Amino acid sequence: MKKILLFIIIFCSAISNINAEEIKRIVVGDKNAKITIITFESLTCSHCANFHNDVYPQLKKEYLDTGLAKIEFRHFPLDMAAFNASKISQCNNDGDSTILNSLFANQQKWVKGSSIEEANKNLQKFLISEGFNVDFEGCINNKEIEDFILNDRIDGVKKFKVNATPTIIINNEKFEKSLNYKNLKKALEKLI
Repeated sequence: MKKILLFIIIFCSAISNINAEEIKRIVVGDKNAKITIITFESLTCSHCANFHNDVYPQLKKEYLDTGLAKIEFRHFPLDMAAFNASKISQCNNDGDSTILNSLFANQQKWVKGSSIEEANKNLQKFLISEGFNVDFEGCINNKEIEDFILNDRIDGVKKFKVNATPTIIINNEKFEKSLNYKNLKKALEKLI
């Protein structure tokens, strides 16, 4: 009986991993670019929103749109509101960053509430007001997307010792300087 139970657990884990691997990562830039930037972020983190609103546009203009670099957004939710927002950003499974960008740009409109239920209602209202067509309940209850997001967080800790957000990785090296465009640009210019 124990062997059968163990087999079922391993089989279900394998299925879960297969589905999680089929989820498209949110990537901006030339997928074959010489420079790969990975950013571990939490959608409720104000520093992550600052990065997205202040640094990312310049990074996109000078490095991503020109084909010099690509950026991969990885999830590192710090709370349940961020976890559910991450699920929403991945839910259409199209690799597009539109929902993610909007969640960061308008963080103060939806990151509020004294319970996860209130936070979810605010998130849902925000998505409707912005015209995003997502199956809210289906998205936040999707086990494959949940596993994908949790695996991002686990990989961040294991591979890169991520302990805060945002954490930037450039070509598999953790960016240790103060996160502003000037410092990021210096690091990128050395790799071109």
